[in-house]
Amino acid sequence: MRIGYKLAAEAFGPNELVRQAVRAEAAGFDFVEISDHFHPWLDNQGHSPFAWTVLGAIAAKTERIELATGVTCPILRYHPAIIAQAAATLAILSDNRFTLGVGSGERLNEHVVGREFPPVRIRHRMLREALEIIRLLWSGGYQSYDGEFLTVSDARVFDLPETLPPIAVAGGGPEAARIAAELGDGLFATEPKSELVESYRAAGGTGPRYAEVGMAWAPDEETAAKAVLDTTRWAVTGWKVMSELPNPVNFAAATTTVRLADILDNFACGPDPARYLEAAKQYTDAGFDHLVMQNAGPDPDGFLDFYRRELDEPLRASTPSG
Repeated sequence: MRIGYKLAAEAFGPNELVRQAVRAEAAGFDFVEISDHFHPWLDNQGHSPFAWTVLGAIAAKTERIELATGVTCPILRYHPAIIAQAAATLAILSDNRFTLGVGSGERLNEHVVGREFPPVRIRHRMLREALEIIRLLWSGGYQSYDGEFLTVSDARVFDLPETLPPIAVAGGGPEAARIAAELGDGLFATEPKSELVESYRAAGGTGPRYAEVGMAWAPDEETAAKAVLDTTRWAVTGWKVMSELPNPVNFAAATTTVRLADILDNFACGPDPARYLEAAKQYTDAGFDHLVMQNAGPDPDGFLDFYRRELDEPLRASTPSG
């Protein structure tokens, strides 16, 4: 079992994210995973620095901890050739500590360049092409690609690492899980759905299975839950909503009916380690073996101390199903 720490780029500025990554390494985490957004989910989160610059700074200021994007969309706001170059560079700077997490994106971030945000079935086809382009450019030399949606013309990534970064593909359903198995090296998910792992394995996937576990540390449960309600209530809306709304104001409007009880149903809140271990068990029972601690509480340092003291050892002793 490998344990990661979520760097919430929507909630903290770039210097604070680097500081948290350094502290996460000291607390014993195996990897940090950063969201790659242009906008925050809600305006009161107040941040959204460029994830790739932050990752480069983290690579320079850490020694052991691995890095991952959670996740990057390489089909609209970014062209996959740019992501191929960025990921190769980061793998070199981090001494091969980087995993490229990719997905089909959210309108929140991708509409900003003025392109149409297509339905998910089209985005999946685009994602397949993007992954083919990234692999092609990582094979070396000058390359061209003519796809239905994406093209590359006589491009070469000159600086390639000796070991290419693994690619983890986000899967919210069986089609994305199949893409992860066929074109990726691992699966990435945000819900404890065993059917995602089953679809991934049925399609031939054998790599790591990443999942984010919602939690919020504070000295008492109510303080923790109120912090989630204030900044992270969007997380209970479900992926179909999260992928389609265009701006933070829309997420604010869509979450006006979220209650404290809804937060407590979806996040492990407060100071009781048993709550956190119970939440993590849902994911290990579903077959995930790389758990990302997504703390939405008001005190990151308090959570990191709590993790090292109460959670690290029992989480590592857990065994994923299958």
